[in-house]
Amino acid sequence: MRDIGRRRKETVNQSPKGPKLGIKKYMPFYIMFLPVLIYYVVFRYIPLIYSLIISLVKYQPAKGILGSKFVGLEYYLQFIKSTFFVRLIRNTLAINFLQLTLGFVAPIILALLLNEVGRAKFKKMVQTVTYLPNFISSVVVVSMVVTFLSPSTGLINNILQAFGLEKVNFLTEPGYFWMIFTLMTMWQTTGYTAIIYLASLTGINSELYEAARIDGAGRWKQLWYVTLPGISSTIVLMFLMKVGRVLDVGYDTIVLMYNPSIYSTSDVIGTYVYRRGILNGEYSFGSAVGFFQSIIGLALVILANKMAKKYSETSLW
Repeated sequence: MRDIGRRRKETVNQSPKGPKLGIKKYMPFYIMFLPVLIYYVVFRYIPLIYSLIISLVKYQPAKGILGSKFVGLEYYLQFIKSTFFVRLIRNTLAINFLQLTLGFVAPIILALLLNEVGRAKFKKMVQTVTYLPNFISSVVVVSMVVTFLSPSTGLINNILQAFGLEKVNFLTEPGYFWMIFTLMTMWQTTGYTAIIYLASLTGINSELYEAARIDGAGRWKQLWYVTLPGISSTIVLMFLMKVGRVLDVGYDTIVLMYNPSIYSTSDVIGTYVYRRGILNGEYSFGSAVGFFQSIIGLALVILANKMAKKYSETSLW
């Protein structure tokens, strides 16, 4: 009985439920997490609070936040009632829809194809070629796209001319912008994102493939019943994170590409905020639109997370 009592006492003392012992036990992890926490507090949450406050006042830098007039939701209503509201939402959602359908699937397909490649040297070469564009500056990438699509000397137009077709000024035609931007983003990010799926593929137990082969499964059935279920949790998590940025399409790249002749399809929420908030100095209006964008993104993440939790075993929380 004394032994049982002593063991129970040791068990209680070793329990991670005790706050003091838990802190001591996980102290190295807390220390490693501290820089991340500081980063998010300083560069994310404090600016977010300032952004919320500025969006509720008629901010004037000379008077400061406290000296500026409180206007409530005036700038939010001004944005929703704006004649550009429908166009901005449509363009933002359309570009994100293309990126969610084409851009999200492409890294998965690339990772699955690379996983089937037996030659290690060829596999490494393809990986290197595909993920290098991620490290190229957006300015350089846009310059390359402009050069390729040039109506006079561009490679694409030269090919069209070789087949007897008329040259097209792609960057002044509104109908081409969504697809040009989507393909450019895919070229830049597909190889780098595929690394995440390749890392997930290495975690699949090889015995599952062996068991599938014994059961007579070919490569396609192994892919369908072993590989895809093995990386399904990674796919769901990546999708949830993608949904959270559904109203954020990388306005800095679009600003480099667009011009007034294609505003009807290229103007998104981020570029509109840039023009009115930064260039025109309407800080309160820009903050209101940016905060509106964040709220919609948070709501979509919560909704997608609930659906993921309902229909799969993976969710963010």
